[in-house]
Amino acid sequence: MTTKYDVKRELKKCYAPKNTDWELVDIPELRFLAVDGHGDPNTTAAYRHAVEALYAVAYTAKFASKGDLGRDFVVGPLEGLWWADDMDDFLARLKDNWRWRLLINVPDWITDGMLEDAKRTALTKKNLPAIPDVRSETLHEGTSAQVLHIGSYDDETPILTRLHHEYLPANNLREAGLHHEIYLSDPRRTDPAKLRTILRQPVEARSRKTSEDDRHA
Repeated sequence: MTTKYDVKRELKKCYAPKNTDWELVDIPELRFLAVDGHGDPNTTAAYRHAVEALYAVAYTAKFASKGDLGRDFVVGPLEGLWWADDMDDFLARLKDNWRWRLLINVPDWITDGMLEDAKRTALTKKNLPAIPDVRSETLHEGTSAQVLHIGSYDDETPILTRLHHEYLPANNLREAGLHHEIYLSDPRRTDPAKLRTILRQPVEARSRKTSEDDRHA
């Protein structure tokens, strides 16, 4: 019997890290279902609608893949790319100004045609408002700083501050993509102090000239 594809098993360094301080990891190209939005994830209906739509389409695609292709997969954890027009608003957790792209990983054999079929089927069954907004997204983040954060989402600020003000400068690195979070715990069933979240930041080497300019600024 063919083993189900499970991204957490296939890519343990990317989806099951144990390090609680920043380390570098190479992230391969991955395929996702995605929905974009903005606003406070705790209060905006758009966030809840996006989550519902992603899971509905992901599970519909899973069952279709198993039935039509004989290829099954474990639906990946919810993930999110986060940013703000002014990144100080992000670090200050001014959530009304946040922008986000919610993601769920799917295997690369889920084609755009299969995705559109899954959206139509899911919409017929559940009629969720954000299903038409679900699209495919391919990410190749490459070299990334990554850490396993244990605790409340609102307690991420110190470790993110350390990333930007200590870890990246000390390793001659700079940001090369959006802040990425992977939610390993269900917040509806988990004590906030025990939430497990992977924090990821794609990075690249800073040029020597940029580093020297920063030292003399």
